[in-house]
Amino acid sequence: MELKVYYQKLRQVEGGIPEPYVVVSSLGTPDGGRPGVLTEVPRALAAKLIVEGGARLATGEESQEFREQVAEAKRLAEQAAAAGRIQVTVVSDRQEDGKKQKAKSKVPQE
Repeated sequence: MELKVYYQKLRQVEGGIPEPYVVVSSLGTPDGGRPGVLTEVPRALAAKLIVEGGARLATGEESQEFREQVAEAKRLAEQAAAAGRIQVTVVSDRQEDGKKQKAKSKVPQE
Protein backbone atom coordinates (compact mmCIF):
# COMPACT_ATOMS: atom_id res chain seq x y z
CA MET A 1 0.00 0.00 0.00
CA GLU A 2 1.27 3.43 -0.90
CA LEU A 3 1.99 5.65 2.11
CA LYS A 4 -0.14 8.53 0.89
CA VAL A 5 -3.17 6.27 0.43
CA TYR A 6 -2.53 4.60 3.80
CA TYR A 7 -2.54 7.90 5.70
CA GLN A 8 -5.60 9.15 3.78
CA LYS A 9 -7.49 6.02 4.82
CA LEU A 10 -6.22 6.40 8.37
CA ARG A 11 -7.50 10.00 8.60
CA GLN A 12 -10.79 9.04 6.97
CA VAL A 13 -11.45 6.17 9.39
CA GLU A 14 -10.35 8.21 12.40
CA GLY A 15 -12.64 11.05 11.34
CA GLY A 16 -15.57 8.63 11.25
CA ILE A 17 -15.10 7.58 14.87
CA PRO A 18 -16.96 10.08 17.07
CA GLU A 19 -15.85 8.96 20.55
CA PRO A 20 -12.34 9.37 22.02
CA TYR A 21 -12.30 5.69 23.14
CA VAL A 22 -14.01 2.85 21.28
CA VAL A 23 -14.29 -0.90 21.58
CA VAL A 24 -12.78 -2.92 18.75
CA SER A 25 -13.08 -6.61 18.00
CA SER A 26 -9.98 -8.35 16.72
CA LEU A 27 -9.97 -10.26 13.45
CA GLY A 28 -8.18 -13.51 12.78
CA THR A 29 -4.80 -12.85 11.20
CA PRO A 30 -2.31 -15.16 9.48
CA ASP A 31 0.28 -14.44 12.17
CA GLY A 32 -1.89 -15.96 14.91
CA GLY A 33 -4.28 -13.16 15.87
CA ARG A 34 -7.36 -14.47 17.67
CA PRO A 35 -10.70 -13.30 16.28
CA GLY A 36 -13.38 -11.81 18.52
CA VAL A 37 -11.21 -10.40 21.33
CA LEU A 38 -12.75 -7.12 22.50
CA THR A 39 -10.55 -4.23 23.63
CA GLU A 40 -11.18 -0.56 24.39
CA VAL A 41 -8.64 1.65 22.62
CA PRO A 42 -8.14 5.33 21.72
CA ARG A 43 -9.62 6.53 18.44
CA ALA A 44 -6.24 6.81 16.66
CA LEU A 45 -5.24 3.24 17.51
CA ALA A 46 -8.67 1.94 16.51
CA ALA A 47 -8.29 3.63 13.11
CA LYS A 48 -4.84 2.10 12.65
CA LEU A 49 -6.07 -1.39 13.55
CA ILE A 50 -9.02 -1.08 11.18
CA VAL A 51 -6.94 0.20 8.24
CA GLU A 52 -4.34 -2.53 8.75
CA GLY A 53 -7.06 -5.21 8.89
CA GLY A 54 -6.36 -6.35 12.45
CA ALA A 55 -9.70 -5.29 13.96
CA ARG A 56 -13.15 -3.92 13.30
CA LEU A 57 -15.34 -1.58 15.34
CA ALA A 58 -17.46 -3.54 17.78
CA THR A 59 -21.22 -3.32 17.46
CA GLY A 60 -23.18 -1.26 19.98
CA GLU A 61 -24.33 -4.45 21.73
CA GLU A 62 -20.77 -5.85 21.91
CA SER A 63 -19.48 -2.54 23.28
CA GLN A 64 -22.17 -2.34 25.95
CA GLU A 65 -21.59 -5.94 27.05
CA PHE A 66 -17.80 -5.42 27.15
CA ARG A 67 -18.09 -2.25 29.24
CA GLU A 68 -20.48 -3.98 31.65
CA GLN A 69 -17.97 -6.82 32.07
CA VAL A 70 -15.16 -4.33 32.70
CA ALA A 71 -17.28 -2.46 35.28
CA GLU A 72 -18.10 -5.74 37.06
CA ALA A 73 -14.44 -6.81 37.08
CA LYS A 74 -13.45 -3.41 38.49
CA ARG A 75 -16.10 -3.69 41.22
CA LEU A 76 -14.88 -7.17 42.19
CA ALA A 77 -11.25 -6.00 42.25
CA GLU A 78 -12.18 -3.10 44.53
CA GLN A 79 -14.03 -5.48 46.86
CA ALA A 80 -11.03 -7.80 46.98
CA ALA A 81 -8.74 -4.87 47.76
CA ALA A 82 -11.06 -3.68 50.52
CA ALA A 83 -11.23 -7.19 51.98
CA GLY A 84 -7.44 -7.27 52.06
CA ARG A 85 -7.36 -4.12 54.18
CA ILE A 86 -9.56 -5.52 56.95
CA GLN A 87 -7.50 -6.25 60.05
CA VAL A 88 -8.47 -8.98 62.44
CA THR A 89 -6.90 -9.74 65.81
CA VAL A 90 -7.38 -13.21 67.23
CA VAL A 91 -7.25 -13.40 71.01
CA SER A 92 -7.27 -16.76 72.76
CA ASP A 93 -9.16 -17.42 75.99
CA ARG A 94 -5.90 -17.59 77.91
CA GLN A 95 -4.78 -14.19 76.71
CA GLU A 96 -8.19 -12.75 77.55
CA ASP A 97 -8.09 -14.24 81.07
CA GLY A 98 -4.60 -12.78 81.59
CA LYS A 99 -5.81 -9.33 80.61
CA LYS A 100 -8.75 -9.56 83.00
CA GLN A 101 -6.42 -10.58 85.86
CA LYS A 102 -4.12 -7.61 85.18
CA ALA A 103 -7.07 -5.24 85.04
CA LYS A 104 -8.42 -6.53 88.37
CA SER A 105 -5.08 -6.14 90.08
CA LYS A 106 -4.80 -2.49 89.01
CA VAL A 107 -8.21 -1.56 90.43
CA PRO A 108 -7.86 -0.23 94.00
CA GLN A 109 -9.73 -2.36 96.46
CA GLU A 110 -11.70 -0.88 99.33
